[in-house]
Amino acid sequence: MARREQFLSRLGFVAAAIGMAVGTGNIWRFPRMAAQYGGGVFVLVYILALFLWSAPLLMVEMAIGRKTRMGPIGGFRDFLREKYTWMGGWMVAVCLLITFYYAVITGWCAKYFVLALQGAFRPGVDTASLWNNFLHNPWQNVFYQALAIGACGLIIYKGVQKGIEKINKIMVPALFFFLIVAAVRAVTLPGASLGLRYLFVPDWSKLADPATWLQAFTQSAWSTGAGWGLLLTYAVYTRKGDDIPQNCLIVGFGDNSAALLAGMAVIPTIFALSPNLDVAKASLQDNMGLTFISLAGLFPRMKGGMIIAPLFFLAMLFAALSSLIAEVELGVRALMDFGWTRKKSTSAVILICFVLGLPSAAFPSFLLNQDWVWGMALLVSGFWVILAARKYGVEKIRRELINPGADIKMGGWWTFILKYVSPFIFLVVTGWWFYQAIGWDKKTWWHPFKVNSVGTILFQWLLLLVVLILLNKFLVRWTKKTLLEDED
Repeated sequence: MARREQFLSRLGFVAAAIGMAVGTGNIWRFPRMAAQYGGGVFVLVYILALFLWSAPLLMVEMAIGRKTRMGPIGGFRDFLREKYTWMGGWMVAVCLLITFYYAVITGWCAKYFVLALQGAFRPGVDTASLWNNFLHNPWQNVFYQALAIGACGLIIYKGVQKGIEKINKIMVPALFFFLIVAAVRAVTLPGASLGLRYLFVPDWSKLADPATWLQAFTQSAWSTGAGWGLLLTYAVYTRKGDDIPQNCLIVGFGDNSAALLAGMAVIPTIFALSPNLDVAKASLQDNMGLTFISLAGLFPRMKGGMIIAPLFFLAMLFAALSSLIAEVELGVRALMDFGWTRKKSTSAVILICFVLGLPSAAFPSFLLNQDWVWGMALLVSGFWVILAARKYGVEKIRRELINPGADIKMGGWWTFILKYVSPFIFLVVTGWWFYQAIGWDKKTWWHPFKVNSVGTILFQWLLLLVVLILLNKFLVRWTKKTLLEDED
């Protein structure tokens, strides 16, 4: 019986899991959403979403990974029945399709860290031109994409303990430290109080706005990685007695804390250093431009900005890289479940990610299309996790897989949430996104080759679904039933 790879300590697993969850969306999307949708009200709903969607799904994922000791493909086959193997295939495919362009985004963070070290953000710099010149330079994008995916490959090549666990024990504490430093500097700027009020003072009228609820739940789903299959993959390497509820709640609160720190670093800076309120509010409308244009342009106006800028972009780089490691590891685990060695699997996944990420590196419009399509598909992945729990038996999971040995016991409310609340949230959030998207483009929403159309989502989803269902028997046969022995 073979020994399986295993996290050396609980701290190592928690660090890796928090690194998996905390990504660029915490830093550039959360502040924007919180500012636009009610400040403190958005934060409260965002925390509520952790309990009604993200944490329950993370617990189910961890239960599947620990029980089956396989990634999503083999995990779904062994947790349910062979005919549902394609659902695990969907999770792997969607995560890798995101990885192809997320490596490019990680490269952006690396580029801006280098620019900050070089002192590029000096008074008078045109950050919009700087960003657009870089974004539309394919060779630079490919170079930094290769740098990001290559670094990720070297880490994963070393294995769980010497690679993933070791690097996350360094990067995750450093990430939080850099965010704290940036947040402290931001809130001490003259005029920062307006930004803090904008972030934390509740606009109670926003409670009646469905968009506040839907955006908060969407942010939580994407930010924590619930339903991606990432925690399922990391759970393969946990010990038998690891506390599922406690670990998942730590991951969820760690992710939320990073988002709040990022909000405290970004929003007060925007409001303190912008020439007027209208400019500050306008800066919060653009997703990527918020950090690469607006904030980059404000650092030169900040006392100590030459120090804060490298720390901020290094925090972004660590957030992106720690998430990228988890995404690549999911693909590596899938190939290892097919009987490949870690070294062979890592080499194959890194090469595939680099080659299939080239279109996103060369053509920004292609990257935006893929982000639009597969970011939405993560909600479907979450639904497969809910469906798996219901078919296996939610109460059975709670009693046999979640609660034994746990310090925090999940009660009947947990079962009720997964049976009724989580499916309802999926239907409402997904339905709302499609309704909104059709409303934005009523004439050509159906077009399958338009960057941000409903048609391109449905076309690419259907194509992937058909391929996976046709390959289901192949996936069942190819995934090995390996016997692995736990290390005590």
